[in-house]
Amino acid sequence: MRIKNIWMVLSILMVTNWLVGEKALADPNDYVITPKVDKGEREIDFKSGIQKNRDGSVTSGNSIGLGYGVNRIWFSEVYAKYLQEDQQASSFDAWEWENKFQLTPSNSPIILGVLLEIEKPKDTTQGFELTYGPLFQTDWGKIQGNVNLLVQRNLASTSYVASEFHYQAQVKYKASKQFQWGLQALGNLGRFDHWSSAQVQEHKLGPAVFGKILTNGNDGFKWNAAWLKGFTNSTPTNTLRVQVEYEFY
Repeated sequence: MRIKNIWMVLSILMVTNWLVGEKALADPNDYVITPKVDKGEREIDFKSGIQKNRDGSVTSGNSIGLGYGVNRIWFSEVYAKYLQEDQQASSFDAWEWENKFQLTPSNSPIILGVLLEIEKPKDTTQGFELTYGPLFQTDWGKIQGNVNLLVQRNLASTSYVASEFHYQAQVKYKASKQFQWGLQALGNLGRFDHWSSAQVQEHKLGPAVFGKILTNGNDGFKWNAAWLKGFTNSTPTNTLRVQVEYEFY
């Protein structure tokens, strides 16, 4: 992608930062987004997560999505999201439209991408949630590292919710195409322009496993799972999350 196009995408995100309001809470099934895009790839994506909160309650989240690699730089996916609060039935929670743009070639020392995600909650008083920011990936031999720096904001909410700065990170050892292992971390530092104190921030970290089962050529099931422990009083005590994608061309 040409440099001028990279600056165009980043400029749009910067303008969005000034124009919209605020929001953001993490979902139990949140996952680490990677920046690589495969043209023509079709995807059925299922994500699930369950977390034990500090007050002893349990929250779970599930989503099902359909995605497509529009071209060599743009992957787009639409999700239906469901949420289950403690001792209540699971119910539809939101629609989500996720778009990621790969800005540098896959053979670059650092692969740079940008995420732009729009969520429309069932509760109309919450307006629209926007999540956006850069996605980074690099490799050291068989070790792959990812870091994502994301802003979550809200548009058209009936009440004020502060913009928040979130991060996603993972490192994995690529033992084989069929199986890898490593660590994942997810966090929320609080207000984008004024981070919260340490104990009010959210930080969770834990072991993760990854794999892919080929069914025909490059088609197959790609999966990852993680158990994440909370390290502050504002973070769920434990979170178990899993993602299964069927990728086909």
